[in-house]
Amino acid sequence: MFQTLYSYFWWERLWLPANLTWADLEDRDGRVYAKASDLYITLPLAFLFLVVRHLFETYVATPLAGLLNVKEKIRLKATPNAVLEKFYATTSKHPKQADVETLSKKSGCTVRQVERWFRRRRNQDRPSLLKKFREASWRFTFYLIAFIAGMAVIVDKPWFYDLREVWKGYPIQSMLPSQYWYYMIELSFYWSLLFSIASDVKRKDFKEQIIHHVATIILISFSWFANYIRAGTLIMALHDSSDYLLESAKMFNYAGWRNTCNNIFIVFAAVFIITRLVILPFWIMHCTVVYPLDLYPAFFGYYFFNFMMVVLQSLHIFWAYLIIRMAQKFITGKARGGLGRARGSQRHGEAVVEDERSDREETDNSEEEEEAAAAAVKNGPLSNGHPVLNNNHRKTD
Repeated sequence: MFQTLYSYFWWERLWLPANLTWADLEDRDGRVYAKASDLYITLPLAFLFLVVRHLFETYVATPLAGLLNVKEKIRLKATPNAVLEKFYATTSKHPKQADVETLSKKSGCTVRQVERWFRRRRNQDRPSLLKKFREASWRFTFYLIAFIAGMAVIVDKPWFYDLREVWKGYPIQSMLPSQYWYYMIELSFYWSLLFSIASDVKRKDFKEQIIHHVATIILISFSWFANYIRAGTLIMALHDSSDYLLESAKMFNYAGWRNTCNNIFIVFAAVFIITRLVILPFWIMHCTVVYPLDLYPAFFGYYFFNFMMVVLQSLHIFWAYLIIRMAQKFITGKARGGLGRARGSQRHGEAVVEDERSDREETDNSEEEEEAAAAAVKNGPLSNGHPVLNNNHRKTD
């Protein structure tokens, strides 16, 4: 049965145009072609990426965070409470009002204390600023190197300037060593992202990120199997062109360099929209949808490749919506909170760019009052034996 499934999976009509067979893509006369077995190396390389990432975050990103004065916010810890902890772990991290009242009776706490406990407990589980900075540093480094390497691979090729050259002689197109390593490194990196996604910072678009990683892995792998290598290198370089800008903006945001972060984000937004909403659909997808039909009739591989391109493009539209919404708030100065949202600061006249996909840290007015009271007790003054609270302080998210 396995042999039958294997035969169906590698049926030539699924992967290649009519009248072509796998025998046509066998190495001969010094010409080397892509093979499915080449991709086996990407799995051990993915684990190697995880090791390199750990070393990078420990010995490069962490010291860099110290140099940039990335500071952790001191979080108030939730008081140990078995009843509330059990509900938090097994039922919900966001109890409804009826649940809060029930938990209040069971735990012996007031309703306000239960609400405060869940706020503090959720904040404890949120990733630290240092963790976010280290992740952004690693991705920035990879995307920047990958973009430079990708441009070096394709900038001197004729299909970089004339997209019709992508299909010249297809599928009898030999593979270059530079294309081989570009593919192996990119695919290995996305495997490593998929392997580490459970332990990485979880954002609001967590499901979309999983879809993106899976779609990217399938698209890269399929383009290798079907010898869509020329189109694949163009697509990968196009994606890397804006990703490193976003990660660098995050790094400066976590370091508190607001103006630098804002300026980089403006550049990122422009590059993202131009590459993902203009160049990709109207040049690259036009190249993969229209030009091949001049050479051979459509086959399953043609439809499958372009379907995966549509999936990626749908995700780009979703993320472009978030970026444009942020940019609108950024320009009007009405933005508030989290890189993807901008917050206008009346005190400094600046806009702070943060991540719309991130969970915001929750605040509690009563906690702010407690902290202010504690500071007032320490520093004075007193009025009628009670600390005078400063109600003119500026609250921060």
